[in-house]
Amino acid sequence: MEHSHAYIKALVQDVKENIFLDVDHYTLIATSAYDTAWLAMVPDNSDPSQPMFESCLNWVLTNQNQDGFWGECDGHGEPTIECLTATVACMVALKKWNVGQKMIGRGMAFIRANAENLVEEIYDSCPRWFAIIFPAMLDLAHANGLDILIHDFMYARRINMYREEVVEKHQYYPPLLSYLETSPICNIDKEAVAKNLCQDGSLFQSPSATAQAFMATGNKQCLAYMQSLVQECPNGVPPTYPIDEQLIKLSMANQIQKLGLGEHFNQEIQQVLKQVYRNYMNQDSRPKPITSVASKLYKDSLAFRLLRMHGYNVSPRTSYWIFCWFLHDEGIKDHIQKNCEFFSSVMLNVHKATDLMFPGEYEVEEAKLFSRNLLEKSIPMEPKVQMNYPFLDFHNLIKHELRFPWLARLDHLEHRIWIEEKNNSALWMGKASFIRFSILDDDKLMKLAVKNYEFRQSIYMNELEKIKRWSKFWGLTEMGFGREKTTYCYFAVAASTSLPHDSDVRIMVAKSAVIITVADDFYDSEGSLDQLEKLTDAIQRWDGKGLSGYGRTIFNVLDDLVREMSAKYLKEQRTDDITNSFQFIWYETFNAWFTEAKWNKSGFIPSTQEYLETGMISIATHTLVLPCSCFLEKKLPKMKLNPTQNETITRLLMIIPRLLNDIQSYEKEMKEGKINMVLLHMKENPEAKIEDSIAYVKQIINQKKKEFMEQTLKDDINGLPKEFRHFHLSCLKVFQMFFDSSNGYDSTTTKMLQDIQNAIYLPIQVKKPKPPLHLIPDAPKRLRTVATYRHLDQRFNHYNVNYASKRNILPHKKHQSMAMSMPLSFKLCFI
Repeated sequence: MEHSHAYIKALVQDVKENIFLDVDHYTLIATSAYDTAWLAMVPDNSDPSQPMFESCLNWVLTNQNQDGFWGECDGHGEPTIECLTATVACMVALKKWNVGQKMIGRGMAFIRANAENLVEEIYDSCPRWFAIIFPAMLDLAHANGLDILIHDFMYARRINMYREEVVEKHQYYPPLLSYLETSPICNIDKEAVAKNLCQDGSLFQSPSATAQAFMATGNKQCLAYMQSLVQECPNGVPPTYPIDEQLIKLSMANQIQKLGLGEHFNQEIQQVLKQVYRNYMNQDSRPKPITSVASKLYKDSLAFRLLRMHGYNVSPRTSYWIFCWFLHDEGIKDHIQKNCEFFSSVMLNVHKATDLMFPGEYEVEEAKLFSRNLLEKSIPMEPKVQMNYPFLDFHNLIKHELRFPWLARLDHLEHRIWIEEKNNSALWMGKASFIRFSILDDDKLMKLAVKNYEFRQSIYMNELEKIKRWSKFWGLTEMGFGREKTTYCYFAVAASTSLPHDSDVRIMVAKSAVIITVADDFYDSEGSLDQLEKLTDAIQRWDGKGLSGYGRTIFNVLDDLVREMSAKYLKEQRTDDITNSFQFIWYETFNAWFTEAKWNKSGFIPSTQEYLETGMISIATHTLVLPCSCFLEKKLPKMKLNPTQNETITRLLMIIPRLLNDIQSYEKEMKEGKINMVLLHMKENPEAKIEDSIAYVKQIINQKKKEFMEQTLKDDINGLPKEFRHFHLSCLKVFQMFFDSSNGYDSTTTKMLQDIQNAIYLPIQVKKPKPPLHLIPDAPKRLRTVATYRHLDQRFNHYNVNYASKRNILPHKKHQSMAMSMPLSFKLCFI
């Protein structure tokens, strides 16, 4: 085990040097084969027979997949429709400069073997960008002597789309002009290009569109943009440029945490967040341009969540400016709603940010409802679409987000999901593909994530075996009544927290949870009132004399645990004996169980207030977290163990799980003649239906959760150590997980058993994508004998009615007349 720990530390240092220490942030973003190919097509001004950006052409020559395509694979290493557009663009670039003939052959073989199937799979749900780009790229290939036949419906789909967007004035994003590369050079309106250039000289910050704009107009601003781009990204260009450096760093910090590696990079993450927080506090509230909505909102929602999770004072007012600004602009809201698929990754980030909502944050509440509605719309529902959709893995992430509340997800299992997730590199949607991380393809980082996870698994496996032996030694596994939940208890503790790997707290909490389960069942169903009274009295005196049977066993194992914890505390702190404080917390819990037992056996119906005062103690959450908090890295002061001085955060932790439990157990307790918050509300409100009572209790829970999140995440609200507050959060997540949609603690569902296996026993399953080719025999070091370049506007003169009739896709006269009425800049290869 020590060897594994040392190996992980070495990997951590290696990754730090590769990611955080003086690394160009563009090296972290995956290269776009499509955009790189377009820059490779640009001829040199001084010598049109040579490419202007040779590095881009060399990238194309050295990055063909072994199956013949260019571009990103899906999570299973298989090509997607993105690969079709990228592959055709790369082949055109090679053909233009008369190089890579063997590669073109492999590319054509790939297209012939796969294009029909890939296009058929999206027949009923063709993405807008694909309908724009792919037919145009086929025509460009044909103009360069590469004949590729494909479904005619793609051309018809493009005609209908232009009719809707240009003639009927529907607005979609990105705008058609950002796909300028799909327009023949002879049809490009130079004035429209100049009018729409960004300050950096780009056309909507798209390398491919800007390359075509330059070839059509010779605009010097476009040239300066491309030169800056290639200088910044000499090994292939990203799908958009520039990209906010802080957004990349924020995304990297987020990815590292989701891979379960946050503990190893805490200092680096804090440095990023400190700078981001400083920038947000100084930003203004000017309207955001529509062209930057996606990346801006992605960054703002991500920053809000990370800053709040790390204790920064991001108040309701600043949360408005950070990511709720879009709610107050009807134009942007309408824009997002009409392009819900394009904004799906952004809305996923917004929805995640709203998980950390505080009381009174009505804009955040509105953002939650808005993003949830959009996410539900963005998921394709038809079985065929679900089976073959190119972003299926990403849609699975959306489904996971909507199905399981954040508070019901255990950190350790979330880390596994993200490590194994086939689309874990996707960030936000660009013009024609997701902006992706390339660093996650780095062997060292993924190896570190896997090793770190499996190292924790080995620790958890050993600790669970210890807990099982302990439980069996004391006879807790063979009581003959109630629930045997030793494995459940340890699994919940280990999977919910990110405690240091050598922490003893996991075992302490797990032992406490096992004792609570056994004792609670004894009070609930097994013991007589006389037995329960004797045990409660013995716990108060902390003297087991006179006890026998189950009561004696329960007292003895509890006494042993308290002695063990007290001795450890005294050894570590060398201060006062804390035994009495531990004992009193346990007595308070046993006394609450005894009170409820007397109510149940006598038929007494308490008031709501009486029930809550007792029930919030009998759920025993404070019994789990308070004693064990004394052993966290930043110790809980002894005075905080006094029940009369329970902090607000602890009282909330006592109330919320009690009510969560009541919602899921009211049917069982109604049959057994017991009381419950849901049943009490119905009794006090005879006109209410059961659904009304459940809704009433849920309303209380939701409000208390917001208060709890504020107490947990604000560093300056209660003066308590962060470790203590986050330990409370882990405990709440356990109860939310167990009682999210059913009483999972009392069940043996397949999902629960599978989660235990994934958390502790089963190794990580990671399938690596197929590697690119790195040795191309016919790639010259320097192009000297390339055929003279003929301008694309000449090539596009070959686009004629004969070619269209060959494909049997002659447009209707009505469509031809509409094409004539379009602005010149939008006549994008309309035949």
